[in-house]
Amino acid sequence: MKKHIIAIGGGGFGRKNSSQLIEEYLLNISGKTNPKICFLPTATGDNDSYIVRFYSIFTRLKCIPSHIEFFKRTIDLENHIMEQDIVFVGGGNTKSMLSIWNDWGMSQLLKNAYNKGVIMSGVSAGAICWFTSGITDSWDNELRILPCLNFISGTCCPHYDEEPSRIPYVKKILLEKKVTNCISIEGGSAIHFIDGKPFKNVSFKNNKNTYNVFLDNNGIVEKPFEKIQL
Repeated sequence: MKKHIIAIGGGGFGRKNSSQLIEEYLLNISGKTNPKICFLPTATGDNDSYIVRFYSIFTRLKCIPSHIEFFKRTIDLENHIMEQDIVFVGGGNTKSMLSIWNDWGMSQLLKNAYNKGVIMSGVSAGAICWFTSGITDSWDNELRILPCLNFISGTCCPHYDEEPSRIPYVKKILLEKKVTNCISIEGGSAIHFIDGKPFKNVSFKNNKNTYNVFLDNNGIVEKPFEKIQL
């Protein structure tokens, strides 16, 4: 049984006029006629409008959608997560999300589900959380490197082309030798990992890319991953 992670750099159902292409790709990976997909909106404090947008898209697709909230009465986490085909983690404050998950034991439950073949996915906070570390704006005044779940080795930066501070920050931490490389995902693209290794960049808007960014002879190299254009 292969293990899949799809980390989305920006876009998808959380934004208006989204194409549904990345959502359909995600459902198709499961190989199920009606896969069960669970949304975790923890990073926004279980924002109601975000949950509504999730259902507005996935109830129109061939799947069985559900969600888990931590800021109201919380369901039996283990039983629900382990019966899913796909988990989708929303964007927001990654540091707060991980703290809540750790307190509830959710981080370990997700690891158990991943090891049993449940597809893990998400956007922004939901992209970086699967890596050893991620570049986050969870703090108001600056980007920082945040330790994450370590399902995938390495560092990840979402919104690579969408926020002007991202590219300079990646360059800075590479030059300072704080990281050796960074998986940098543009908005409108996702990086699909199989068994912990990058498989393809999945572009679902305007020919977008994901790069392995690293330092070579004191110069910054952006090496794009092989692309699937949806």
